[in-house]
Amino acid sequence: MTLLANILIDGIAYGMVLFIISVGLSITLGLMRFVNLAHGAFAMTGGYLAAWLVGAQGWPFGWGLLAAVVLTGLLGAVLEALVLRRLYRRSELEQVLFTIGLTFLFVATANLLAGPEVQLIPLPAWLKTPVDLGIRTLPAQRLLVIAAGLAVLALSALVLGRSRFGIWLRATVDNTGAAAALGIPVKWVYAATFGVGAALAGLGGILGAELMPLEPYYPIKYLVLVLVVVAVGGMGSITGSAVAALALGTIETASKYLASDWGSLFFFLSMALFLAWRPQGLLVARRA
Repeated sequence: MTLLANILIDGIAYGMVLFIISVGLSITLGLMRFVNLAHGAFAMTGGYLAAWLVGAQGWPFGWGLLAAVVLTGLLGAVLEALVLRRLYRRSELEQVLFTIGLTFLFVATANLLAGPEVQLIPLPAWLKTPVDLGIRTLPAQRLLVIAAGLAVLALSALVLGRSRFGIWLRATVDNTGAAAALGIPVKWVYAATFGVGAALAGLGGILGAELMPLEPYYPIKYLVLVLVVVAVGGMGSITGSAVAALALGTIETASKYLASDWGSLFFFLSMALFLAWRPQGLLVARRA
């Protein structure tokens, strides 16, 4: 019973980190139809900024986290406005090549500015405090990760499904010319969407620093995991990405508890089975 509880709690926390990081990529791939393989670089950027602000500059954790997330979002919006929007009408191969090159630029910059060492984000005492759940005692930081994941899921679904901004985004993607003719600020919608996706990636990088250590090759090391979550969940499906992240995170956690020598084999085996069963995504309707 204790082992099962450990697997479920750690798996849910890990899955929530994967979801928070991947949700922005799901939107850019599924709704904006832009192949952004530099998405993991924004997660690393958020983590590095938080480590610098909280660790080196002595900011309180909450303010450092907020500033790092906002700055990462602004960086994503600026990159979209100045560079990436020029690639929307280009082929997927050109998008892949450019964003992979951008990833290596982030890697080199992180190496130059901070060195090859793993970056640590000092946690306040209240996040280190053990919380007794009856079946297991765990630090409050794990509960914060789970709560943040649930909040991101609820807010993303609400904004995309029921807000005016969600309507603008879907209209812009479906027919950019018609959306612009109707007065929708198309360029602002794209920049804001990309910025929010980058900010969420940064949030995931900060909250998941314990489970996915921050080091210069972070964007390359974890890119495949994020892409797997998006593919299994279904591009553009927020709920699908959450279900996929929780399922795959729990499976990989279980494999590490029960068969640690096999590494992430069960993670990728599960991916293959899920995609064979639902190639369009877990919660995406099959097209005729």
